[in-house]
Amino acid sequence: MSLRALSAGDSTADHLLILLHGWGANAQDVAGIAPYMQLEKYQMLFPDAPHAHKIANGMGAPNGRMWYALPDIFDFDQPFTHQADLQQSRQLLLDWITALPKKTGVPLEKTILGGFSQGGAMALDIGMGLPVAGMMILSGYSHGPLVTPINPRPILLVHGRQDPVVPITQAHQNKAELGHLSVDVDYHEFNMGHEINLQVLEMAKNFCEKLCKN
Repeated sequence: MSLRALSAGDSTADHLLILLHGWGANAQDVAGIAPYMQLEKYQMLFPDAPHAHKIANGMGAPNGRMWYALPDIFDFDQPFTHQADLQQSRQLLLDWITALPKKTGVPLEKTILGGFSQGGAMALDIGMGLPVAGMMILSGYSHGPLVTPINPRPILLVHGRQDPVVPITQAHQNKAELGHLSVDVDYHEFNMGHEINLQVLEMAKNFCEKLCKN
């Protein structure tokens, strides 16, 4: 099994943005942000999660994907790193990302890894062990205690104060833990729910453009 991805932007650009979608969404859904980002110096890739989206009653979102299953009642404070589908997605994503430099011509050191919600959790999970230029965690959470990054890199952490899906306490915890790991955290919270609004898109664009200049 390998991951499929949609692409946007200039395929000859020397920087790369990878953005992972959330639970029940898909690559096409998150790729919709590309026109708003207007990142001229970036290639953009939006991979589909490997698992079809399912919920407890057997139904799922049309064409929805997920990185791993979530129960009806979920406690974000309980670690779940031994889940089989999470382990599979983690390895598939690692293999896919580490193979990208040969395919795109862009080294990981010029790659930003980001994600929304469950995609943010996956980005935070594997990104700490990769030499990427930075990460964007949008309305995300962590799978448990974070590992020390192989090299400190800036992380954009954005969350909604009224998020009904992933409590903002998850962002507070991630901010504190990343700070203890000497990570440069660019933290922002807005009066919004579980979403990527225009404010977040502008913040993400500025973050990418800033790293592009470094």
